[in-house]
Amino acid sequence: MKAGAGVLSVMLLALVAGSATQAEPAVDAEGQKLVDDFLADVQTLQARFEQQLVDANDLVVERSSGTIDLQRPGKFRWSYTEPYEQLLIADGVNVWSYDVDLEQVTVKSQEEALGSTPALLLGGANSVLEDFDYVGSLREKDTVWAMLKPRDTTQGFDRVELGFTDGKLSRMLFGDNLQQTTLIALLDARFNESIDAAQFRFTPPPDVDVIGEAIQVPEPTDF
Repeated sequence: MKAGAGVLSVMLLALVAGSATQAEPAVDAEGQKLVDDFLADVQTLQARFEQQLVDANDLVVERSSGTIDLQRPGKFRWSYTEPYEQLLIADGVNVWSYDVDLEQVTVKSQEEALGSTPALLLGGANSVLEDFDYVGSLREKDTVWAMLKPRDTTQGFDRVELGFTDGKLSRMLFGDNLQQTTLIALLDARFNESIDAAQFRFTPPPDVDVIGEAIQVPEPTDF
């Protein structure tokens, strides 16, 4: 499996000089408010991203980049373009993972695939915070980091840090149970702009292997 596949399978998605844990003293009320405001006010997010995967010895084992489109609640498109093509789409019911090089698609129900992962925190309904404990917040220069811990760590992640610059989500840090850290920077981010619904639909290309079975959603009925 490619090094980034584990991250891609849970999604999302701060390219930082160091961990937020090295920052200044806690500003707890500010961090909590930034998270609450993000969940209450942000309906869509579009951005480029740059990502690093850092191992337990603080060595960068992979760098990647691409684009993210998110529409809350429950829909996102996470597209890797470098160093290889890979696509993750949540359509509101299913999560599709497409590895272009392997010509393989994996599909799972969203409930099964996301659990208490960072992807759920970013793309879920406001009540998603019930699945996370707020730990506190720190300031690093002009960025406030809000630190959260998933109550269910069986999904592989044991900490999440969201960085807000000028009140806007700009960076993310995800720590996993293998002592690896995923660092993501959002670039040219745009909030609450309309996104074409086609961005969140996926049809497997011909002649690719499909693992799993998608949940079929009935078409709306006119009365």
